[in-house]
Amino acid sequence: MHVAIIILTYNEKKHIGRCLENLRGISDEIYIIDAFSTDNTVEIAESYGAKVYQHAWVNYAAQFQWGLDNCPIEAPWVMRMDADEYLEPPLIQEINKRLTTVPEDISGIYIRRKVLFKDKWIRHGGFYPHTLLRIWRRGKGSIEQRWMDEHIVLSEGKTMLFKEHIVDHNLNSIHWWVNKHNNYAIREMVDLLNIKYHFLDKDARLLNSDDPQAKRKRFLKEKIYSSLSPSVRASMYFFFRYIVRMGFLDGYKGFLFHFMQGFWYRLLVDINVEEFEKKLNGDHSRKQMVDLLKRDYNIVLE
Repeated sequence: MHVAIIILTYNEKKHIGRCLENLRGISDEIYIIDAFSTDNTVEIAESYGAKVYQHAWVNYAAQFQWGLDNCPIEAPWVMRMDADEYLEPPLIQEINKRLTTVPEDISGIYIRRKVLFKDKWIRHGGFYPHTLLRIWRRGKGSIEQRWMDEHIVLSEGKTMLFKEHIVDHNLNSIHWWVNKHNNYAIREMVDLLNIKYHFLDKDARLLNSDDPQAKRKRFLKEKIYSSLSPSVRASMYFFFRYIVRMGFLDGYKGFLFHFMQGFWYRLLVDINVEEFEKKLNGDHSRKQMVDLLKRDYNIVLE
């Protein structure tokens, strides 16, 4: 096999077996970086022959980079997967057929992703086609050190796009989804606060990379979205996704997804930002922000 795969897990018993069974088609070198799951995620992963490491969670970027730095990767290519994802059969065939013939000047491979919400493929609202850098040459990629929306960044080389698809299909309940996005909202809050107050080191490599889609999204977030009033930007973003980008064509389940992910979640982030700034009571020093994040949000930055 020519690709090693890294997957981060925490209580993924619903998904990890499906994921690993699927990945047998492209690799026998799979690394699980587990954040001390309390269910039987580790046992399931080991039963599929995955190499399991456990490491305390800080955030996604730190956890994934720890995996890159500490896993004894032997394959010439590395792939990033989430436990609730799987590869469509045509992508398995494409990886097996094309990966060994990639030109030497290519260091990264983009793959299209389909997102399923409550078993519905979300095809509109800007969610498809969505391409992500998911495969790269060993030693040529690292992950942005951010609290949210982290991407793989190449140190050198060109990229290419494979034709087929990864599927993101989470099987958990809407209650789980809401709790997950509650946690995401705090991470997103940290990123937005840092754009405004610059109290953390900023990883700007993506803006200097050759990734046009990710660069455009990052530019829009940091230069335009973050400058809008918190009272209007969630509404504007939902209108753009649901009307301008025709998210309404995804039907009822699509409405639920675009409303929850494109409005409710964005509004929740802004509410958290406003509450945080109120707690600062006019003191925008780095120390005050770091102390507040540790005390009230259990986020330790130093």
